[in-house]
Amino acid sequence: MKDSSVFWDKISEKYAKSTIKNIPAYEQTLDRTRSYLKAGDRVLEIGCGTSNTAVKLAPSVGEYVASDYSRGMVEIGQKRAAEAGLSNLKVVQGAVSDAQFEDASFDHVLGFNLFHLVPDDVAIFKQVHRVLKPGGLFISKTPCLAPMRFLFSPLIGIMKITGKAPHVTLYGTDTLEAAIVSAGFEVIEYGDYPARKTPSRFLVARKV
Repeated sequence: MKDSSVFWDKISEKYAKSTIKNIPAYEQTLDRTRSYLKAGDRVLEIGCGTSNTAVKLAPSVGEYVASDYSRGMVEIGQKRAAEAGLSNLKVVQGAVSDAQFEDASFDHVLGFNLFHLVPDDVAIFKQVHRVLKPGGLFISKTPCLAPMRFLFSPLIGIMKITGKAPHVTLYGTDTLEAAIVSAGFEVIEYGDYPARKTPSRFLVARKV
């Protein structure tokens, strides 16, 4: 985790300047997510990056906590939250396993374009389950690169050696869903935004 945070700290400024490559798919993800959010909800987003998505979703809920373990990302996110004037949005440094996130304290947990980049996804899914209220929703979107494993595996390996890439898990949609279900969830919605050979799988899973 420490090695990953160092990587993201180094690229935080560059990351903040990057643009979204597929706006329609991004907006579709936001729309499907908003359909589950209510004005009184308390929401935790993990791996929020520079809080671009948090700023867009926070107006839909009562309290929105955006978290990331990279200090560089958090500092940029805090500036964005302040500029947006969102009093209900708090951007903090930390991982979902931290004590600051109490058991059964959130209505929803969100994680976008994150879980393929963490070494121990199953442990994180269990922590998401821990902090959700009974019946709470885990809403995520994850690139599933397994169909192109023959291309991505050697490329990622080289980039990791040169310090240009973090850990990457090459999910299939089936293995991703199985990992989330095994952590104590039932999937109630799924979709691919965008739909392609290596999809980004949008999942809504309820804590059971």
